[in-house]
Amino acid sequence: MDKLPDKQPTGFQEGQVVELVIGERTDLGYKAMINSSEWGMLYKNEIFQPLRKGQHIKGFIKKLREDGKIDLCLQKPGHEKVDEVSEKILDKLKAAGGFVSVTDKSPPEIIYGLFGVSKKTYKKAIGSLYKKRLIAIENKGIKLI
Repeated sequence: MDKLPDKQPTGFQEGQVVELVIGERTDLGYKAMINSSEWGMLYKNEIFQPLRKGQHIKGFIKKLREDGKIDLCLQKPGHEKVDEVSEKILDKLKAAGGFVSVTDKSPPEIIYGLFGVSKKTYKKAIGSLYKKRLIAIENKGIKLI
């Protein structure tokens, strides 16, 4: 038997901004209605904020799978997300007088509370800022150069 044709959903693109309505919680995470037309999945290991059924929230198409299912995320996928977080970190540093006592060893809840992102994304963003020589990473936090 020949391979089944791809059941990729039409009308969506990976990385696209969409309006989500949070649905049922499952073992994997949360189902969410995308732009009032199709269901997708937000995986629990990628959710860093409380969600409730019926909540309207902005999200992104993370992946259009070959089986026709749609993986979702609440933060911009890829490099755009890191650049956006880098800007947030720089803004927070400027507002705090050039020093923030958050390191890559800080608890994920603290990082999410300050920047609204996962610890992994935060680490990528400070790595990017460090490489650009915009910040110094110290034992007790990060410092604007």
